[in-house]
Amino acid sequence: MASWYGPRFHGRRTASGERYDMHALTAAHRTLPFGTRLRVRSVHTGKEVVVRINDRGPYQHQRIIDLSRAAMLALGTLERGVTEVELLRE
Repeated sequence: MASWYGPRFHGRRTASGERYDMHALTAAHRTLPFGTRLRVRSVHTGKEVVVRINDRGPYQHQRIIDLSRAAMLALGTLERGVTEVELLRE
């Protein structure tokens, strides 16, 4: 499961030290190295997006990745809030 984070965190520092940009194709993952690129596929829409890991999280149970607002929008699942995804190494 994936969720997204946006306006409340926009401009704040990420765990990697860069500023979070909700309009960039980035994501948070608990263990993958910063800079890792992942292809994320929505199970619901079939759309895919490539994101770069630049933060740590998510901290909600059963979620494997937090996507930026832009990434969730690209998947066509922004309105869902939480959505089922598949992660593929880029």
